[in-house]
Amino acid sequence: MPEILSISVVIPCYKVKNHILSVLSRIGPLVTSIYIVDDCCPQKTGEFVSLHCDDPRIKVLQTPKNLGVGGAVKLGYRYALENGADIILKLDGDNQMDPALIPNFIKPILSDGADYTKGNRFHNPTRLLKMPITRLIGNSVLSLISKFSSGYWHIFDPTNGYTAIHKDALIQIPLEKIDSRFFFESDMLFRLNLNGSRVKDVPMEPLYSNEESNLNILTAIPIFTYKHAINFIKRIIYSYYLRDMSIASIELPLGMVLILFGVIYGGIEWYGNLHSSTPASPGVVMLAGLTVLIGIQLLLAFISYDISQSKVNSL
Repeated sequence: MPEILSISVVIPCYKVKNHILSVLSRIGPLVTSIYIVDDCCPQKTGEFVSLHCDDPRIKVLQTPKNLGVGGAVKLGYRYALENGADIILKLDGDNQMDPALIPNFIKPILSDGADYTKGNRFHNPTRLLKMPITRLIGNSVLSLISKFSSGYWHIFDPTNGYTAIHKDALIQIPLEKIDSRFFFESDMLFRLNLNGSRVKDVPMEPLYSNEESNLNILTAIPIFTYKHAINFIKRIIYSYYLRDMSIASIELPLGMVLILFGVIYGGIEWYGNLHSSTPASPGVVMLAGLTVLIGIQLLLAFISYDISQSKVNSL
């Protein structure tokens, strides 16, 4: 990896006026440039920063319309790349992400060969009591779903927006195809996996005070689940059939066909026997049950293979 010359921070801003100055004051000298992206904030956070902060590293960017958190980050990414950034961090302006942890996010990229680092608020179980229960449950559900769609089985806390990425990994990602709203972080993992990027979790403590999150985690679950399902299908087709083939390429469709056959065949036979008041024959029960069990075993074998592939992109 080439010598790191420039480290940038991108901060999307929407209704964070009360916290942004505190965040900026704690960004250390390791960072060479800071991009404040005012996403049509009704509080005019960008203007507020320009008036009250004289840090020469800061550049305020104003979006022409509300782009969403993902759209704002993508705008900041582009500016950082154009200005020669080697590592680009993204953190929020709501004071939930401690800028003192910036070196922790950069170190795996510099020394361990990581392409992307991501915060994990679930690393220390004793600190989870600080997280609101709805966020804890919601993020746990989304983390499980994200493992299927992204292929990074070792990564947790997919909605965590505290991240760092090396420019070489970023330029390979078609930013225009990444979701511009709250699914941005999960979509990034999906794209990184397609490129074979190495991703590492960075432990962090959750910080919660009186700030309001713009994401309702329980409302987001059905929306995120749909988008994760689409990404899962895309990843499987690309990784197991277009780019490469393996035993898992056979296990997945065969397992699904056997389960489907067993359920449909068994259901038809059960319905017919129910109306004729005759018990199902041992052969029918065995055929339906055996095909379902074999199908489940094949799906588990596929998941096991998929998890083993995830270790290739872990550190």
